[in-house]
Amino acid sequence: MSVSQLFQLLQSAVVFGTVIMFGALGEILTEKSGNLNLGVPGIMYLGGIAGLAASFFYEFNNPDPNRWVCLIISFIAAFIAAALGGLLYSFLTITLRANQNVTGLTLTIFGGGVANFFGGSLSTMAGGVGQISVSATSSIYKANIANAVGMGSVGSLFFSYGFMVYLAIVTAMIMHLFLTRTRPGLNLRAVGENPATADAAGINVTRYKYLATCIGAGVSGMGGLYYTMDYIKGTWANDGTIEALGWLAVALVIFATWRPLNAIWGSYLFGLLYWMFLYIPGLGRRTMELFKMLPYVVTIAVLIFISLRKKRENQPPASLGLAYFREER
Repeated sequence: MSVSQLFQLLQSAVVFGTVIMFGALGEILTEKSGNLNLGVPGIMYLGGIAGLAASFFYEFNNPDPNRWVCLIISFIAAFIAAALGGLLYSFLTITLRANQNVTGLTLTIFGGGVANFFGGSLSTMAGGVGQISVSATSSIYKANIANAVGMGSVGSLFFSYGFMVYLAIVTAMIMHLFLTRTRPGLNLRAVGENPATADAAGINVTRYKYLATCIGAGVSGMGGLYYTMDYIKGTWANDGTIEALGWLAVALVIFATWRPLNAIWGSYLFGLLYWMFLYIPGLGRRTMELFKMLPYVVTIAVLIFISLRKKRENQPPASLGLAYFREER
């Protein structure tokens, strides 16, 4: 592998990893409250299609769209749509105490169906399949320092990405500080570990669960937005890729042992493993597909490792996936 190919692989890993990093960070925040939301792929679908639809209708009706307006409306629309998906999940699992596994899987199917329905409708409005293009919005998501300044290969490795790559890293750092250095973050972790004890201590368990799940869903939705606006350049692809990336995000949560900072390097490692087959000569199609499953294999290995070590700090929240029934006094 040449040096230029190595740089290309690393850049691909960063771009690919950013999509699943957003999904994983949102799910980490959700699971810290004790809610196991397996609807991450559906939520990423909702974020992607909402951001695309908002910018499409704005650009469609404006011959000279303002790029900053494109950015703001697409970003807000994606976050709100994804958060509403989290709100639906919260109402069903927290208020109605529905089974969290079934609800999450249903949300994945629901989100994918809604997104592909509206994606097909937008394609029809745009003139046919593959004709959707929100170039003004995509250009601001893809704008980077390296291309503007003309940096070398090393500079491009660090600065050739859109702003959402750096936003994902900052989000992980802020989430780490929130969970480990703030009272609300510690309260949230207490809710996830033992909601009955947290409730007895005066912590509003329902409020924390709702907020963590809805905000976490909004963060996960940013992964779908980034995929749509940056990864595939402001178009819509009904090929199931977002769903596959959503499941990788769920796997990354386990790989990162529920720690936001671990999600940073873990997501890039997943991207490296996923795209490595492109740079190994002589591989057949079946061998390439085996390489694509490497992130899942690594996740299983990590899961076995942490289970054998039995260190409490590497385990999921104790009440994860369990509905909380408050005892009447």
